[in-house]
Amino acid sequence: MIVRHPFADEVDAIRALFEDEVRAGRMLPRTPESILASLDDWLVVEIDGQIVGCVSLVLFNAVLCEIRSLAVHPAFRGNGIAVELVRAASAMAYDRGIQRVLTLTRAPRVFEKVGYHRDFVANFPDKVWRDCTPCPFRMACDEIALIYDLTIPEHAEVLTPYREGVFCV
Repeated sequence: MIVRHPFADEVDAIRALFEDEVRAGRMLPRTPESILASLDDWLVVEIDGQIVGCVSLVLFNAVLCEIRSLAVHPAFRGNGIAVELVRAASAMAYDRGIQRVLTLTRAPRVFEKVGYHRDFVANFPDKVWRDCTPCPFRMACDEIALIYDLTIPEHAEVLTPYREGVFCV
């Protein structure tokens, strides 16, 4: 398993990973243009030449970012790929000098395995103002907010193996 930044010609493979979730109303869509414009903020998992997982980071301000668009191909779920993507994305945030990483998810256990803890989305007004207010699901949101504090030395130590650029796990 290799965790790395995607190439421009892999945008369709990334979108295909969460297409079913978007259709079911469990995930917001991402346009090819938006993915391409932020390609350096995405990570993918490649196994035997196939893109089987993805995740992205979105910056809100100098100290806070969000992990989103976490998806794993159904045939590869249950193998720890999502946890590896969360760790790698958290390491990417750390390397960029971010202090806290937020996520909104229906799969909190994946993040809790890495050390994220539950919080309230209302504690993150940048997120609410930018993404939640215009979201079509805001009145029926069932996502759980979790936060990871990268200023805690133990958290940074856990991420050290992921801070080399291309991660072979």
